[in-house]
Amino acid sequence: MKASLLILAAGMGSRYGSLKQMDSFGPNGETIIDYSIFDAIKAGFEKIVFVVRNSFKKEIEDHFRKKIGDRVEMVFVEQEVHKIPSQFTLSPARTKPWGTAHAVLMGAEVIQGPFAVINADDYYGQSSYKVLIDYFNSINGKNEFSVVSYFLNNTLSDHGTVNRGICYQNDSGYLEKIVETLKISRTQDARIHYPDGENIKFLDPDTLVSMNMFGFTPSFFDYALKTFETFLASSGHELKSEFYIPFVLDKMIAEDKIKVKVLTSNDKWFGVTYKEDKPVVIDKLNRLIQQGVYPSKLWD
Repeated sequence: MKASLLILAAGMGSRYGSLKQMDSFGPNGETIIDYSIFDAIKAGFEKIVFVVRNSFKKEIEDHFRKKIGDRVEMVFVEQEVHKIPSQFTLSPARTKPWGTAHAVLMGAEVIQGPFAVINADDYYGQSSYKVLIDYFNSINGKNEFSVVSYFLNNTLSDHGTVNRGICYQNDSGYLEKIVETLKISRTQDARIHYPDGENIKFLDPDTLVSMNMFGFTPSFFDYALKTFETFLASSGHELKSEFYIPFVLDKMIAEDKIKVKVLTSNDKWFGVTYKEDKPVVIDKLNRLIQQGVYPSKLWD
């Protein structure tokens, strides 16, 4: 069964100030998504599923079909706030998207085999996709998933605080929980810290964190839908409540329904949270091109 890459590209880029999914970072107008797709194809992924909003679906689809052509199968699905189970009523005042786990559910009708999930605005590194393909080839059961973790020190921004999901694993290397930790940054003496109430807590640079890169089998859709229904019953009336992937995983792990293997990438993650991150990303991509990791023209 072919492996798919599901790209979460429905965000509006409020902190960035524009539609960063379409912003140019490579020397020939390449987006970060272009590099992610290039790496995924190289690793063995055969299908790309974009989760987008209806308001900019045509712009994104036209861009990538023109650039990538028939090198890989591409499908475009829409995440909209009204796409919830029929037994629930959407509040007319609700405008905020439901979150990453809801976005993944949008791929249920077009994905039949194992699939990876990534953010559109994050660069994960070539080895991360190979790690996932190797893992897909090794698992036997449908109830075993994976998370690709990164060293915290490799994931910070020099231009503001970041939120990271800290991965806690057992002695067998399986995830126990992901704890969303907010407003992480470096001190002037380069120590990594975050606020915890009125206190400050420090983190080891080698702390493993999730950057929203996961490996799932299609059984994830069933688990996520049932959990989404529970979520809507309890929190659906809240106008800013969000349904995140770690929420689903934590609940299923606690109920002993799934196992999540913690895979580790030595690659340096980078992404664009703030506009000020853009020249840093451009510089890093140029260095990778100079090192021969990528051709100067990605889709030549």
